[in-house]
Amino acid sequence: MNKAAGNKAAYRGMGSIDFFAVARSVLLVGRVEGEENIRAVVQIKNNLAAFGHPKAFALSEDGFQWLGDYEITADEVLGGIAPKANKMEQAKRLLRELAETNNAMQSNEIFNLAEEQGISKRTLENAKKELGIRAKRINNTWYWELDKIRQ
Repeated sequence: MNKAAGNKAAYRGMGSIDFFAVARSVLLVGRVEGEENIRAVVQIKNNLAAFGHPKAFALSEDGFQWLGDYEITADEVLGGIAPKANKMEQAKRLLRELAETNNAMQSNEIFNLAEEQGISKRTLENAKKELGIRAKRINNTWYWELDKIRQ
């Protein structure tokens, strides 16, 4: 990669576009700004089929964890522009933050906090499922058990 930060991803290769021009498909792997352990894989060239969705993975002491689809562009990966976290990632982050200070919480309170951040009820429910959060009904009120979140 060269240091010409203002250029598009296609022109920031090793100083020559020849390598890029010869390939049928080119993938870019880079860090996600603001996320220490997350890396993104973005297709920056493809002349055989439709472009694939960007993917992400995390590296930690525990090893490699595949995160799946991730909303980020090649220019964001190269330019250090922080991507807007997709809504599912935002929802999971919210639930993890709530779990730090609450063992359980009323589902309506969680929905209200999520709505303030622009996270839909459906997305929050999907995040709840992915994190293994269970709901429990006590005296006609639903609570989410946040103390057993899957990381």
